[in-house]
Amino acid sequence: MEKTICASAALYELDTQMGGVYRSLVKASPQAQPELKTAQRGWLKTRDQCAADVDCLDQRYRERLQSLQKQLSETVAYKPLDVDKLAAEDLQQAIRTASNADPEFPMERALELLAIKTGTSRFSDVEDEDASEDEAHFPTTIPKGVTKDEWKALTASKIEGASESGKSSYTLMDLDGDGRRDLIVDTYAGGTGLFSYIETYRRTGDVFVRRTNSLGAESSSSSSLLSLNDRGANQSLDWINLRGRVYAAYRSSYYGVDQLYLLNPLEVTGAVPIVTVHYRYELSVPKIQKDEASGNSITLDNALHEALIQALGKVSKTEAKDIGEQKEPICPIPPSGEGDGDYYGYGPGHYTFEIVGDMPVIIGGQCYIGRMVDWFGNYSAKDGLGAQLVMRKPDLEDTERSYQVNGKRRMTDVATSVGKVEGDNGG
Repeated sequence: MEKTICASAALYELDTQMGGVYRSLVKASPQAQPELKTAQRGWLKTRDQCAADVDCLDQRYRERLQSLQKQLSETVAYKPLDVDKLAAEDLQQAIRTASNADPEFPMERALELLAIKTGTSRFSDVEDEDASEDEAHFPTTIPKGVTKDEWKALTASKIEGASESGKSSYTLMDLDGDGRRDLIVDTYAGGTGLFSYIETYRRTGDVFVRRTNSLGAESSSSSSLLSLNDRGANQSLDWINLRGRVYAAYRSSYYGVDQLYLLNPLEVTGAVPIVTVHYRYELSVPKIQKDEASGNSITLDNALHEALIQALGKVSKTEAKDIGEQKEPICPIPPSGEGDGDYYGYGPGHYTFEIVGDMPVIIGGQCYIGRMVDWFGNYSAKDGLGAQLVMRKPDLEDTERSYQVNGKRRMTDVATSVGKVEGDNGG
């Protein structure tokens, strides 16, 4: 058995990783050592059944490593203290107060007041003049605003490895109140979701140590504090101060709701305080629409405009209701029953938008299948809610038409809770 493992570089690496994670888990949960040792002995017996089968051993090791890493992550994950819950209540009250003056943007106004505006320094990867646009590297000379002591620690910590998956920017900020600035790394990786990954490093002695260092090398290289998806989600990050503590305020939004998670920036994320803001919309259809194909403006006739407004009356004003195919047909099915599957829903969606709801649109006595979509509650001071109403004849192809929908929102409620972070690929 040992000869087979030592003869395979891949198995030897897995064995080393598993041993490191197991020792970290035993150290992190001394009260559970008897159970851990019993489970490990049981796994060793299962592993030994593979004999010299390399593929079997590889599978056993990967399964065990994944299980141990999950246990370790749950064991060392930060658990909210009373002060964290009080911080969430403070933010809740700040949002409620801001809503009195600005019911459209109460969360944004509260975050502006709490934002950390001083004591930070920022710099970015440097592009070589003769390199392609996508090639950049960690600075080789001390950036502006970075002290000599910090630069020495940065170079000693080999932080340049953080930018291997994309171009990175760096922020020095005191995240734990010890008087020494820690490091925030924001790496744009692109991809289908135009992802950015945020990770933090604690200043410890003469180096910066990654937040997930306690989870072992494998976890440290594959996890982040949080990720931001710029296509297929509506997310943002603010660094705020509440009760003398720094929080990464991670927002993930949908139609009618903002979820704001308060992350302890230097800890492994477990359950976190959550502030949830609910809104109600007043929806409307502009009579003057912009034709997407030509870019020209068109004016809707009165009958069509009224039909679209009537259709919006069947849409929820507070939450998205993507229920898939409905139990009853949206439009009457013809006596022939031909194509009856087209009558129960608009059809599949797409990851780049959010389905708010399907409804009938009646124009001149004809029934169209309608659907309102938005971009995950994306909202601006200029345009309000950005949304569309699309419609099609249920039994004909290439009949889709789309119309701009506007929405003005007002906050209806703000609440606090504790739970897991959703809508994020970090760790």
